[in-house]
Amino acid sequence: MTDQGEKKGLWSMLRRASSRRHSTKPPPKDLEPREYHRPRRASNGDVGHAPFRQSIGSAPDLTYDNQRPPTAEDESNMRRRPKRGQPEPEPEPRSSPIRSKSSGFLNKSRASNGSRPSNGRPVRARDPQSTWPPYGISMNDELPHQHALELVARGAPSHRGHKRPIPHQPEEFYALYTTSSGNRGDGKTSDNTDVSNLHDSMTQLMTLRLIGHGYAERPWETLEQPSFAFFFGHLPGTITLNEWASMSSVLPPSIALRDAGVMPRTMSLESIFDRLQELRHGIEDDDESLLYRVLYKRILRDPEKFLNPHKTLDKQITDLIMVLSRPDWIDFSNPRNQVATRFIFDRSPGNEEQFHKFFHQLLLSLELELRIQSDQHSDWAKEKLTSQIPPSIQWNLALARRWQDFVRVDDVGKTPEEILLRYKLKKRQIRMLRRFAQMMRWPNLADTLDNMKQKDSELALDEVSSDAFAFFSGLVLPGQTFPFLIMNTLLDLDPDSATDNLALLSHMHPHCGFQYKNSYTYWSATSIVGKVLAPTCHAVAGWIGPARPTKDLDPTQIARIRSRKPIQRMSPQDVESMGERSDPLGPAADAYPVEDYQPVRPKGGPEDAIDTVRIELLSLKPADGPGDAPTAAGLSRLFDATVQFAIDGVSWPLKLMYDVSFVAAWPCSDGPHPLFFDYIYTSIRVDSIVGVRDWGGLYGGPQLHSVRSSPGPGMMRGPYRDMFSQSFNHNHAPLNGFMQTGALEEEDENDDEKVLVVEAFGVRDNEVLARAWCSHWGLSAVVADIRRTWYSVSRLAMGCDMDCRE
Repeated sequence: MTDQGEKKGLWSMLRRASSRRHSTKPPPKDLEPREYHRPRRASNGDVGHAPFRQSIGSAPDLTYDNQRPPTAEDESNMRRRPKRGQPEPEPEPRSSPIRSKSSGFLNKSRASNGSRPSNGRPVRARDPQSTWPPYGISMNDELPHQHALELVARGAPSHRGHKRPIPHQPEEFYALYTTSSGNRGDGKTSDNTDVSNLHDSMTQLMTLRLIGHGYAERPWETLEQPSFAFFFGHLPGTITLNEWASMSSVLPPSIALRDAGVMPRTMSLESIFDRLQELRHGIEDDDESLLYRVLYKRILRDPEKFLNPHKTLDKQITDLIMVLSRPDWIDFSNPRNQVATRFIFDRSPGNEEQFHKFFHQLLLSLELELRIQSDQHSDWAKEKLTSQIPPSIQWNLALARRWQDFVRVDDVGKTPEEILLRYKLKKRQIRMLRRFAQMMRWPNLADTLDNMKQKDSELALDEVSSDAFAFFSGLVLPGQTFPFLIMNTLLDLDPDSATDNLALLSHMHPHCGFQYKNSYTYWSATSIVGKVLAPTCHAVAGWIGPARPTKDLDPTQIARIRSRKPIQRMSPQDVESMGERSDPLGPAADAYPVEDYQPVRPKGGPEDAIDTVRIELLSLKPADGPGDAPTAAGLSRLFDATVQFAIDGVSWPLKLMYDVSFVAAWPCSDGPHPLFFDYIYTSIRVDSIVGVRDWGGLYGGPQLHSVRSSPGPGMMRGPYRDMFSQSFNHNHAPLNGFMQTGALEEEDENDDEKVLVVEAFGVRDNEVLARAWCSHWGLSAVVADIRRTWYSVSRLAMGCDMDCRE
């Protein structure tokens, strides 16, 4: 979160899908170019003549015209980055020296060791660039690859996409991932990434590494998919680039395991906990005969006891997998079963059978987990074996890992009431819950914390509820359950009876939120309301809050939010070609002309920030049918959400129709970085965004109706009205001749990756407006804080068909 006056920006990079045609008619004199877009240049140094229109007043530059139609020779000489669906060109051989196009001879390579270029001026060590080209380099120079990397891409992140097959599944099923690196100018690893810190965001228990301890280094190393170690972005309400790619994965449906017919030995509850207590220090893998005796005399039966005893770890692992493949065990891969403590919270005689079954399954899973993780196996063997295990058994192993890490058996008995457990994580979880409640500005904070302190002194925190039992014990399976465990624990500890109205809050319906005592609303980080309002709130533990209240809900009520699935998605080809299409240098070439790059800066700064945008209200309209009774069916009510803004004194409602995503831009260093000319964008100020309608025409082409019924603010009059109506094909008559009828034909719309950049500096409501507009039109965006990501690098950091800057 940043203070209201700090400089912050939103990259709203949105795909444009239409066709641009070129006109031979030269533009009038009053529309000659300024420093918005440079003309595109060919790699041989010739200028591809393309003067651009000059903005009138403060209207955004949305179009430009070519002075002459491109010829075949122009197209052949143009160095363009590869587009989606196009085959990658063969890289040209690279030369090492700098070539001056004006002189025609090769200069000595520039270095920071005191060498001098041909003009005799010394080359200074690289400082953060304020001008382009740097001191000692001419616009007519062509840079060798290494020097181009030093001047253009040093400190800018690079991204690579991965398409990985699913084990034991046909080729039509695959998982998509991204990995990124290189945002340190010295080449070392940086802690500044696009992912939020797991400790600061309180999401450590949402992820589990399959092999080894600690956090995963790559997104495919975790049990939960998509990986929550690479899920939440470092900016509130955002996700990572990897999560954006993973959303387009094609995963197979779950398949029930075949019953192998292998039964475990019958064990009493006391003997189960005796063995669990023994396993506190691991298995006896240093004594083969003892390990065999314990497993096959107390837990399993050896089918080849006399002919070929299963004394090796690999055979024991196979036997345990076959036993756990029985369909009558609890399937923890099913989201409905992933609050594991619900099976053991009730210790009464009526639930004793379920209690016994749960811990019998836990014991078998723990025996299997410890054998897989034995030091007798190499890391490669562990990884290969784990990837071949069926998903339902992998989730058994996850539960066993949580038990081994966080729970101890202090006392054993014959009945559930006699068993005493100790939780290693309890003190940390108490501190976490206290901090969470404080950050959420919980209305009944003092009474809630007093009640938690009282329950802790009585050693009764695990008796509050099954969700509190899971939270304080650490028996939390990875995935999306944790945000609802921590919030339900807070509600269960709150002594106010109003919390009874929030009993239906569940991870099975994650796109939800609630209002509590007319004070604040709280929204899950996966709901579109939470994503949009996040800049004005805290984002922690998978929740967004405290957010503004609404009059459309009862004082204390849950609201599920209805939204549509956006069309905008990445394809496998987009992911696999990400590295080439987002390269800061552009396509590989023999040399890199300096004139192919230009510095890009915001049109304004903090002193010019828009201060006429304010959130007026959050509106929720019931979406249930008149005859629906969702509460009786165990569901909370369904609503459509709208956020209404006051822009320069005029109300503008934006309906949150689409469940779009906001991707956190990777930070960079040693900037600002110049932008390759073929990364095309259009930049507007945030108070102009309501005039942009259906950018890219993804949802049926340009609309002829306005997004609101009341008259537009002053910005939609004068040049703005002409700008928007012509640029976005709204058939209104021009008011002042700012654009001619043929302007749309002159606009180069063949590039379906053109980006809309929204400058949302200033108050946080500016960013909320930009996000609400994205949800209204169904366009995802990349969000960047320009204090950590330079203005141009956000475009370089994204190699897919959506982009944005804020």
